[in-house]
Amino acid sequence: MSRNGTKISLTTATITGLNAMIGSGIFTAPAAIAGYVGPAGIVAYLFVIVAVWFMATSFARLAELYPQEGSFYTYAKQWGGHTAGIIASGLYLMGLMIAMGLLCRIAGGYIHQSVPALSATCWGTVTLLSLVALNMFGVALTVIGQQILIVCTILPLAITTIMCFSKAQWANLFPFAPYGFTNALKATRMVIFGFFGFECTASLFSIVENPARNVPRALAYSIVIVGIVYILFVSSVILSTPMHLFSDPFIPFSVTLQSIFPGQTWLLCVVHWSIIIAIIGTVHSMIWSSAELLVSLAHRICYSNQLPGVVHTPAHKRYAVLAIGAAILGTFLTLHNINLFFSLTATCLVSAFILAIATLLTLKEEWRSGKNIRTVIGMLTALLILFFALENVVGEIYKVM
Repeated sequence: MSRNGTKISLTTATITGLNAMIGSGIFTAPAAIAGYVGPAGIVAYLFVIVAVWFMATSFARLAELYPQEGSFYTYAKQWGGHTAGIIASGLYLMGLMIAMGLLCRIAGGYIHQSVPALSATCWGTVTLLSLVALNMFGVALTVIGQQILIVCTILPLAITTIMCFSKAQWANLFPFAPYGFTNALKATRMVIFGFFGFECTASLFSIVENPARNVPRALAYSIVIVGIVYILFVSSVILSTPMHLFSDPFIPFSVTLQSIFPGQTWLLCVVHWSIIIAIIGTVHSMIWSSAELLVSLAHRICYSNQLPGVVHTPAHKRYAVLAIGAAILGTFLTLHNINLFFSLTATCLVSAFILAIATLLTLKEEWRSGKNIRTVIGMLTALLILFFALENVVGEIYKVM
């Protein structure tokens, strides 16, 4: 609820959803998808938009039925008890750690491009350790900082989309699916990375005006807007950029654009540093929120086992920040394959979504009312994305062995 005690409007809830979903990871997706799918990656985005919408409506229903705090723990606990709740929350937290490891690796590559004195790995490590230190001292982003963050995310998206459409060539659409349409479906494990965070809107149920009506609308509006923004961005990149330029997904996106816009150095510099600021701001915020989630999870485990409770003291929060930082550093230093980053993130987070949504399938009134039709579709699409993510994880492990 807002500071003056009033509930937030539909518009504010929609903007909150936009801020949660529009992430800096989108700048890595085109390169990763282009080398795996080609122009047919647009199909993957359309599929994920539909899948996320059905999953989001299920979360909205869960928030209506169980408006308590705890989200994944609370939802999964309804059908699987304390164990299912802990597993769902743990998977969600683990997925966030892996995702932030990827963002730190991307940040390191971008900073190294501008300041080559240190390697990309060193810059990524320095960035992460600095952000952990800031969170240790309780330095959180202010309202102005949040506004700067969203501007630094949207600005390069808008500039890049406009620039790329100015160089669009229909010939770049062909061959449309050089690696087959099956790969377009498999790419959903990468595409969904840009939509994680949609569940945040559902968690606002208790503080939104007329929530039964406005939360589903806010979810729908935010998903459609983000979907349109992403499709325009990816389409502009595909139409303007030959696929062979996406040889390495870790090469900064702004560097790839230099091949197409050699005379726009200053503008590409703005895009480059905007992306860096967006990534750093995202990781900073996520370390803070993940530490809160870890303390909450530890409290539930202690309570269930009748151990001394963990409370939200500054000391416990600092310990949680250190643990989160160590976990992110572990994924950052051990994972080098971008496909594995995407697949592990999708495996953990989508599994958490499935465990939460499963509660609706156990409620007889949901079947009688027909509301579970959307739940079933959301579950099936989530399972399909999870299948492709797990398939890639197994494949990558097999290669190593």
